[in-house]
Amino acid sequence: MSTELAKHEISPEAKKQQRKKALKESLTGYAIISPWLIGFLVLIVGPMIASLYLSFTDYDMLSAAGWVGFENYTKILTSDPRFIQSVKVTLVFVFISTPLKLIFALLLAMLFNTGRKGTGLFTTIYYIPSIIGGSVAIAVVWRQMFGRNGAVNGLMEAIGLPTMNWIGNPDTALSVLILLIIWQFGSPMIIFLAGLRQIPTELYEAASVDGANRFTQFLKITLPMLTPVIFFNLVMQTIGGFMTFTQAYLITGGGPLDATLFYAVYLYEVAFTYLRMGYASAMAWIILVLIGVITFILFKTSKYWVHYESEGGR
Repeated sequence: MSTELAKHEISPEAKKQQRKKALKESLTGYAIISPWLIGFLVLIVGPMIASLYLSFTDYDMLSAAGWVGFENYTKILTSDPRFIQSVKVTLVFVFISTPLKLIFALLLAMLFNTGRKGTGLFTTIYYIPSIIGGSVAIAVVWRQMFGRNGAVNGLMEAIGLPTMNWIGNPDTALSVLILLIIWQFGSPMIIFLAGLRQIPTELYEAASVDGANRFTQFLKITLPMLTPVIFFNLVMQTIGGFMTFTQAYLITGGGPLDATLFYAVYLYEVAFTYLRMGYASAMAWIILVLIGVITFILFKTSKYWVHYESEGGR
């Protein structure tokens, strides 16, 4: 027995060679990811730490930062009516635009999942708004379309309907931005389409044999099987909605009467118009916590409606 153990025992020299090999592999791996790692530390972690420190200071970019403790947070949460308005506008925007965007994306994904000839081309065409929708050019075009003398009013006038100032009216300005965001449905549509193509066709065939119509198949097969994809799209689009900036800043500038004062627009205004960097940093951390809480709630409630095949449903 001792002779057999001696044969299988690794010599100190062999152990040393194994350690050298493992170290070499580790260093090679770190070298490969070093560009990303350096970028992550310098461009993400570093600025986050700096903004956290600045959120406890009075800093205007022109003089040294002075420590004020929780004063910025106290002012934001207790004595800043525009902060409250920006939160309200952003929440209304997110809770209206996100479900509508996902519903529209799902309907088109189901339409393109028929496998008919040419659906690939139409899928690509309908994906284009997601690529260019957040650009400055599209924001400018949208502002012109819904302006006083824009294409929308021109069309309404041509068919005998009364025209209106869509962007200058506090009651309709936010709707214009919501419509623009819904138009950028391509990204969730592609993800829905991928999820639909993973559903076994045998399930639909069996349901048809049992006499289930299309609507019943959608409720009993498509939706339950698609809930993980719906959940993913819901989380991503919700987070993206809170970060919306370009469209509101260029189309309405937060107006009229702060009707489209998105949180990101107000944060930008505080930071780069009034140069209150400490105050803006505190606002940035507050929205981070708010997004984190909402995302946490989505994850906690997902166990009641998201079904995973590997777990046999939850």
